[in-house]
Amino acid sequence: MHGMRCEMDVASHVKCEDFPCADVVSARCTVPAVDVNPDEIGALMISEAPPPDAGDYFYAPGDPFYVRTTVQAFRQAGLQVSSIEDVLGLGVYITTAVKCGKVGYGVCAATIKNCSELLQREIGLFPDLKALLLMGDVAIKALNYIAKRETGKRVVPSGSTYKIRVGEYSYGGIRVFPSYLQTGKSFLIEKSKQAMIAEDIRAALQLLD
Repeated sequence: MHGMRCEMDVASHVKCEDFPCADVVSARCTVPAVDVNPDEIGALMISEAPPPDAGDYFYAPGDPFYVRTTVQAFRQAGLQVSSIEDVLGLGVYITTAVKCGKVGYGVCAATIKNCSELLQREIGLFPDLKALLLMGDVAIKALNYIAKRETGKRVVPSGSTYKIRVGEYSYGGIRVFPSYLQTGKSFLIEKSKQAMIAEDIRAALQLLD
């Protein structure tokens, strides 16, 4: 039943033990240190990696850049939100596929694969998920690594996001939405991607109603 379970601090359940990845900054390892009631979360929005500046992370105090762009994405989807708390209130928990800060622009496949084990653990904390929003290529690859370990098959086919996002995919009975990254500065200028992200958010949240 909803409301029966107490709140959970995700960061206490999802930890990297040995930091095997070479192309990230392990000192910037960030798992959401946020108390959530797992029964009240119906969707996970999985972004790429923590920002270079810890103050821009989703759950940082003040006015983090990642929150600004994410709030904009939800507003463009027609949802009246102004903070990360408002997004959580919709039943949407936000995390990253890679938990450590990036050194360069991209993240190598081995790092995504390693970190997908943490993401798998994180997804497993939420028993009532209806939707996974995969924001960008890194999140898509991470979920495919998880699915391959479990079933031998990928969930999302390869191809350009604008082509594959029109398909219907699921992981363990959870609807999967391959979308675009909503956290970078490029989000602010790419209007077509903004429109597609808004569509994907709307579609995912309809499953929560």
